[in-house]
Amino acid sequence: EDHLGDMDSKVAGTEKGVTALQMDIKIEGINEEIMRTALAQARDGRMHILTKMNAVISSHRTEMSEFAPRIITIKINADKIRDVIGKGGATIRAITEETGATIDIQDDGTVMIFSSDYNAGQQALRRVEDITAEVEVGKIYEGRVAKLMDFGAFVTILPGKDGLVHISQISEERVENVSDKLSEGDLIQVKVLEVDRQGRIRLSMKAVNEETKEEE
Repeated sequence: EDHLGDMDSKVAGTEKGVTALQMDIKIEGINEEIMRTALAQARDGRMHILTKMNAVISSHRTEMSEFAPRIITIKINADKIRDVIGKGGATIRAITEETGATIDIQDDGTVMIFSSDYNAGQQALRRVEDITAEVEVGKIYEGRVAKLMDFGAFVTILPGKDGLVHISQISEERVENVSDKLSEGDLIQVKVLEVDRQGRIRLSMKAVNEETKEEE
């Protein structure tokens, strides 16, 4: 029916006013009175629709549906970009395959995570944050025992970040053999005692127990 009229107009807005307007005319022009009439009719229609909408939901949701597609944007240190990408793209490919999210990284360290739902986005975000996180002295981490040595155990506390729990830091009691207390693959809590200038991380299980006792 568009061709039967001299003009068609679309008006969008809120209770407070117009936010967008589109109009096509098939004549040389329209006068002010026609425009006033059109806007008044549009306002009546808009108020009617808003009343119906408010009857169902009176305010916008504070959070999106967990099933709604979303984009998460974070900024990382540009020096960490290669860690997120990995050798030959292996790391970023693993994240996308395992979470279902798509990741785009800009040269300035801006990371955009595109996901089809909340869980996929959050899983990918955690993976990126773990890879780019800096080890904090004094913080307690849950880590996995990666390798046993005669003098202690190496524990992975973040992706690509292993620290040493010296045999003297395993327990308050004397430990003769590391294998008496730990096995490779064990999940344990460790506290970061020090990160030296070479980036070596010194960990302690004993310090975690001491801190727990102090809190009790």
